[in-house]
Amino acid sequence: MGARENLRRLLTPRHLAVFGGETAAAAIRQCRAAGFTGRIWPVNPRRASIEGLDCYPDTRALPEPPDAAFLGVPRDSTVEVVAELAARGAGGAVCHASGFAEDGASGAHRQRELVRAAGELAVIGPNCLGMLDYLDGAALWADQHGGQRVDRGVAVITQSGNIGQNLTMQRRSVPIARLVTVGNAAVTGVAELVEAMLADPRITAIGLHLEGIEDPAALSLAAVRALRSGVPIIVLKTGRSELGGRANLSHTSSLAGSDALCDAFFHRLGMPRVHQIPTFLEALKFLHVHGPLSGARIASASCSGGEAALLADLAADHELELAPFPEDVAGRLGKALGDRVPVANPLDYHTYIWGDFEAQGDCFREFLSCGFDTRLLVLDFPRTDRCATHAWQTTVEAYLAAHRETGGPACVVSSLPEGLPEPVRDRLLEAGIAPMQGIAECLTAIAAARRIGRARETADPVHPVTPLRGAAGRLDEWHGKRILAEWGIPVPEGALVATGDEAAEAAARIGFPVVVKAVSAEIAHKSEVGGVRLGLAGEHEVRAAVTELAALSDRFLVERMAGDAVAELLVGVHRDAQFGPALTIGAGGTLVELLDDAVTLLFPVRRADIRAALHRLRSWPLLTGFRGRARADVEAVVDAVAAVAEYARDHASTLRELDINPLVVLGEGHGVLAADVLIGFGNGDEGGTDD
Repeated sequence: MGARENLRRLLTPRHLAVFGGETAAAAIRQCRAAGFTGRIWPVNPRRASIEGLDCYPDTRALPEPPDAAFLGVPRDSTVEVVAELAARGAGGAVCHASGFAEDGASGAHRQRELVRAAGELAVIGPNCLGMLDYLDGAALWADQHGGQRVDRGVAVITQSGNIGQNLTMQRRSVPIARLVTVGNAAVTGVAELVEAMLADPRITAIGLHLEGIEDPAALSLAAVRALRSGVPIIVLKTGRSELGGRANLSHTSSLAGSDALCDAFFHRLGMPRVHQIPTFLEALKFLHVHGPLSGARIASASCSGGEAALLADLAADHELELAPFPEDVAGRLGKALGDRVPVANPLDYHTYIWGDFEAQGDCFREFLSCGFDTRLLVLDFPRTDRCATHAWQTTVEAYLAAHRETGGPACVVSSLPEGLPEPVRDRLLEAGIAPMQGIAECLTAIAAARRIGRARETADPVHPVTPLRGAAGRLDEWHGKRILAEWGIPVPEGALVATGDEAAEAAARIGFPVVVKAVSAEIAHKSEVGGVRLGLAGEHEVRAAVTELAALSDRFLVERMAGDAVAELLVGVHRDAQFGPALTIGAGGTLVELLDDAVTLLFPVRRADIRAALHRLRSWPLLTGFRGRARADVEAVVDAVAAVAEYARDHASTLRELDINPLVVLGEGHGVLAADVLIGFGNGDEGGTDD
């Protein structure tokens, strides 16, 4: 059997073996509690029985090759048992023990031995809590958990055992169908698990908690398949901060890659990223009920103007549209609510109809018929231990009745997580209405569902990582600009000179004012070492500048100063060992680090991607005539960036970095100029991607 079939056997076992003592006994108890009906075979040479089941002395003595095995044995024995299971033809194993790649050089050596021993055996871990299958009841897990059996639901794959265990304890009515804690993911990685989840029609959505991305190419292919199959993926990735990244590496052997590249990776593949566990769960719940959305128009109803205003503010933050109701819907709502209630979206339907099932039903029926992409009823129940809840229950019943008549994506959302009691959430889920706990979390989930919907038709896989070839080195600015010019990227008129007299003659020919720069492939950032003189208005100033710069270089670049700039941008390409080439567009100039306004794209890059990236910049208004300023030549910007991307694609095997900073953006009709450039080539020690 192949690795894919073995993983299927591990995730949906007919029978399983448990190795060890007390840890194995705990796993047996968890399987029984979860309702596993298959055969369970304890393996322990020093015990006659565990949990009332006869023990087998070793792997060879088992009645047949187990589909799955739980290894609660020490780390050295783990490698031996894995080899025995592989030789016997088992499906897969969960390796609970720690002391592998997360534990220094000796542990890394032990993990390599484990990988060799596994062969085609599917292996979860090592250094993990295990896996829980709430669909069929297999609990290869030796600790407590809070989940329960479901017929269908979401899959969660996490690189943290503790976070995985915490997720099973959630009180948010998220139907978790499978949870896998991958630990070190030495043999079976996240991408393979995603592929396996996609093969089960009972999985409605997938949540990934990642500390790093070991194999972007494989995960990208799995993500594209998920988009095409309509199974949405949501991502919670830690390691944004320097301390967070270090904590990831100290916790497991995962590699926490560049966070900006991770964002670009998730954005391209339609895997929205969230940053908090409550939002992660709420997004999974919404996606389980409604899946991806085709639009961003939402409607909201509540009996409070304060709630309506809060929701409107948060919707704007998430780029969700609270469009006016269609004229016919507004007319019917007005008739249902009366003259005292102004009809608008968000709708404050007031409390005139509070507790009146028929009147609320009429209101909700018209509200739900608006045809928008999602409809929200904001409702917080009072404390059931201190207050009467009859009127709130009437509101829910009226909403349910109206939804049965109208259909369409609908939610009931509470402003506080505890505002929706569990029995109410269960009723709503059964009716196909998402019970959302927290307004901000709900709107984040809706925005994520919209991004997935938008990505379904446009996602491209990221190409596999391949070694760079060619000699390492960096071009000086003169030669770098010659390359840009050959690829159609405008550069200032200039000349390369060796003396002050030559510089003065060139400046007179080019026309003042000019800039003079020291030219050296060894100087990456000339402004930091005083290698630039700007705004020189005469030959005497040019000669003096060359004299001053002679300590830095024996060659000098004389260029015409650019005209009045509308904006300065940075356009860069660099290679990452995990993700390959990445294109960055951002606010440029000397304050690039301070402004921190940039968007990163993974290759391949299309003109539409470039336009969208420009719109995402905080400095985008500068290009559109902010406060009466001249409008920029945006088409020329897109042309220049597209040319950079084309050059990078055609030189993917050798290009290590390319930075234009600044790309001077002139007024409409006047184009752009690459005022400074750095181009570097890689060697065989680095990673990259061939397109």
